[in-house]
Amino acid sequence: MALADEIRDFAYRKYIQPARQRGKTQVTIRAGDVHKEMELTGRMPAVCGALGTEKFQRMCNVRLINREGPTQGANVYFTLELL
Repeated sequence: MALADEIRDFAYRKYIQPARQRGKTQVTIRAGDVHKEMELTGRMPAVCGALGTEKFQRMCNVRLINREGPTQGANVYFTLELL
């Protein structure tokens, strides 16, 4: 499995699924949290890239409603609507 797929799968299991189970309509994911929790080193561009893709949105049945912060970095926040 490619790193981007691992990142998307992790974000789905860690953030999207639990938010849905709690009945939430949206969730915000911070790239730095994913990077740290996955114990990655120097892979922030991969995290930001993976979470910002249409593939991630289709995979998780979500819609990106806001991306805030730098282009790539720990403080990039992805706010997603759970469809």
